[in-house]
Amino acid sequence: MNEIRLGDDLGPAKIIQVSEPRVGLNAVLVVDNVACGPSIGGLRMAPDVTIEECMRLARAMTLKNAAAGLAHGGGKSVLVGDPRVARAKKEALIRAFAHALRNETDYIFGPDMGTDEACMAWVKDEIGRAVGLPAAFGGLPLDTLGATAWGLLHSAQAAAPFASVDLKGARVVVQGFGAVGRHSARFLVEHGAKLVGASDSTGTIVDPSGLDVTALERLKQQGRGVTDLKGAQKLDRDAVIGIECEIWIPAARPDVVHADNVGRLRTRLVLQGANIPFTAEAEQALHERGVIVVPDFVANAGGVICAAMEYAGASRVVAFDAISERVRENTATVLAKAKADGQLPRRAAQALAEARVREAMALRRFSIM
Repeated sequence: MNEIRLGDDLGPAKIIQVSEPRVGLNAVLVVDNVACGPSIGGLRMAPDVTIEECMRLARAMTLKNAAAGLAHGGGKSVLVGDPRVARAKKEALIRAFAHALRNETDYIFGPDMGTDEACMAWVKDEIGRAVGLPAAFGGLPLDTLGATAWGLLHSAQAAAPFASVDLKGARVVVQGFGAVGRHSARFLVEHGAKLVGASDSTGTIVDPSGLDVTALERLKQQGRGVTDLKGAQKLDRDAVIGIECEIWIPAARPDVVHADNVGRLRTRLVLQGANIPFTAEAEQALHERGVIVVPDFVANAGGVICAAMEYAGASRVVAFDAISERVRENTATVLAKAKADGQLPRRAAQALAEARVREAMALRRFSIM
């Protein structure tokens, strides 16, 4: 029999496809590696998610959790469907998926693109195993609090000297003005930066004098798009890549910057708010141009750090202190190592994270499980 090989010596430990025709459920769970502990990873809901994307995201979570020094491995789940479907239909799908995974204790659900704290409450109600819960459930709602964005702020503060950027007056562009993007913009503006560009599914807006973040947040809360903001120049959605700035934050989908469009990016520092937002070719091209790119599993670890703290029963204050300390320290360590060795920050970060995973694997009875 020929050997079937889907990953590498780190994982994935298991891939589970779930189908329930009665409710139209088509979903996948990938548990990548649990050497450091049970995996934490978000539930992503989108019409075009794939097993391959889920595998890449699960590995990113393994590296992210290890880099953050958490007692958790990496996993990810994806549910094929429109996240804007009627609430009753969405609840039925998520509850069915959670129920199907009720015995998979190697995985703890968290929120991700297309899901939120209410979705995690449904999961908790079904199987008792979820993070990013509503405050009414005693949780720390990651999107409401802006946990991921809080980490991005501290990553920016640590990375700014490496990119010769002063946060005060720095021009910021956010691609994907959702939960991560809008909180990131607000935190950075509160620390002296200026939001000059933002995009969402409706398009891109630009104002060199600075966009009104409060007004944008109010629009998003009303279910409207950024292009409804009065007074800003309106461009197509992809135009956000070409807006000149000091700090560029991708907070949307995977692979939004690639070999064909990376030449349009005009920035000095990239903080990857989304998971796997750049291809390897794009990161290499930016490195050769001297642009600092803080990789996703370092820059956006705030959400999973908060989730792990919630799972352990910590308070919001303790969780946010942990985010600021760990993300800031990891960003500085990775960028200093990358600079000293003349290598990509991602390679330095990956070496750090993989070393921690392999150390944990060496202490386990089995290498992955």
